[in-house]
Amino acid sequence: MSSVVSLDRLLDARRLWRGQQSIVSTSNQPTGHPALDAALPGGGWPDSALSELLIATTGIGELRLLWPTLARLTSAGERVVLVAPPHLPFPHAWLAAGVDLRQLSLVQAHGRDALWAAEQCLRSGSCGAVLCWPQQADDRALRRLQVAAETGQTLAFAYRSLREAVNPSPAALRLAVEARPAQVRILKCRGGLAPVQPISAVGWQ
Repeated sequence: MSSVVSLDRLLDARRLWRGQQSIVSTSNQPTGHPALDAALPGGGWPDSALSELLIATTGIGELRLLWPTLARLTSAGERVVLVAPPHLPFPHAWLAAGVDLRQLSLVQAHGRDALWAAEQCLRSGSCGAVLCWPQQADDRALRRLQVAAETGQTLAFAYRSLREAVNPSPAALRLAVEARPAQVRILKCRGGLAPVQPISAVGWQ
């Protein structure tokens, strides 16, 4: 019996990881924050990839980091999905940030169901961005989100605890969002070295 297997068939069945494909993409999307864009390789969010936003607690302005991107996407008719946010979005704040609420969807789920929902939204290819707040995300779960973002060519953002900064992650980008002082530290960025100096977030809308 022949043991020859088509490489294309293995790739289509996701039995092989195409490593080079993960690191050659230079199609990044601007964050809407010039200082952050200047510090990131490619000048913005890594496209079709997972970005981790690590925070000590909620309510420190972590959403302001993404609002310019979400406003741009929804204004262009792109769907944005929020999976398991810790609090219901305050519509007036999102509207004031320029986000078109007609393009915003909310998925309420818990635990592994939330991870599954985020993965399915990313894989669908029908979203401009997917934001999730996973509570039970190990390395394997994060890798599935990363692969799903590549498959669906979608921006993926995961808000996680700052305590996770000591653990490795397959995310293409890891940012620590701090409130006092208001700043962002780049912990890991695909395609370049993370800058040592933090980026001031004072005045970000």
